[in-house]
Amino acid sequence: MVEYHHLHPGEQMPEVADDDPWLIIEASDDGRFFGSGYGFKTSGKGVFYASLPESDVSLEAALAAATEWARERGVPQIWVQTSPAP
Repeated sequence: MVEYHHLHPGEQMPEVADDDPWLIIEASDDGRFFGSGYGFKTSGKGVFYASLPESDVSLEAALAAATEWARERGVPQIWVQTSPAP
């Protein structure tokens, strides 16, 4: 199960070790939500996540795509910033 942790505008995701999985969804000034992260393939090889334009259009779409990816790549939590930094 993937947990969601909400961040305040301008708040940063906590630092993680280089080999720990992570994923963040960040709000932009134009109403889109961009995701990035790092996880592992079933082979154990590390792989990066970058959201696609079709999943950037809303928070719901961004979370759906990120959650699916996180479940497949062993990422236990997604950090979510719903408002852009001031």
